[in-house]
Amino acid sequence: MRNRVVLLPGWGLGTAPLEPLAAALHDLDEHLRVQLEPLPELTSSDPQQLLDELDVNLPEDCWLAGWSPGGMLATALAERRGERCCGLLTLASNPCFVAREDWPAAMPVETFQAFQQGFQTDSAATLKRFALLCAQGAEDSRSLGRSLAASAPQGRQEALRSGLELLATLDNRKALQQFRGPQLHLLGSADALVPPTLADALLALQPDIEIAVIESACHAFARQRPHAVALAMQAFFNEAHDD
Repeated sequence: MRNRVVLLPGWGLGTAPLEPLAAALHDLDEHLRVQLEPLPELTSSDPQQLLDELDVNLPEDCWLAGWSPGGMLATALAERRGERCCGLLTLASNPCFVAREDWPAAMPVETFQAFQQGFQTDSAATLKRFALLCAQGAEDSRSLGRSLAASAPQGRQEALRSGLELLATLDNRKALQQFRGPQLHLLGSADALVPPTLADALLALQPDIEIAVIESACHAFARQRPHAVALAMQAFFNEAHDD
């Protein structure tokens, strides 16, 4: 099903940040079937629970794509499926969301722990702050941040908390190396959550992948620059088809 791409969203903001990208992809190619798939509700921080459910529910032999944590799950599922996956695309996604001693190109541990503590203390305020961080670096960051916060679904606190625990522990470096299908990783040059320096770390980890950095793009660049992202994805699809 090389004419189908599944888009997986990130943490806390639902599918709305990816809706403009889904529309832009369809506008570029009316034959491309774009499936915007909400993440299953987490009841634990065990990634296998999510992967089992996604593997059952998502079509086989499609392109797997995802934003931020959705990209992390797409990576793990692509590695699991192997040849049953057409290819992998990640948007503002890091193999390790939180920095490690051997992976510094990620969010500092102290910053992430402060965010977790803030969520425990005041989840609503922390979600609003998260939306603003996703928009930081955009031309009209305040307006974009408010829009992201306003469209966020009312998620269960337990599921959101488990999602943060998953972000703290998930390590996709081996999965990224072991998946042999085509890969495109898109980063934003002004991303406040996933540093653009990640590009060098990704290439050192797996040289046989494609990476593009979108200039002046925030973490939510799928919402900020949907047409530019869609063009990059379409070019990647076309190149993979030619191969």
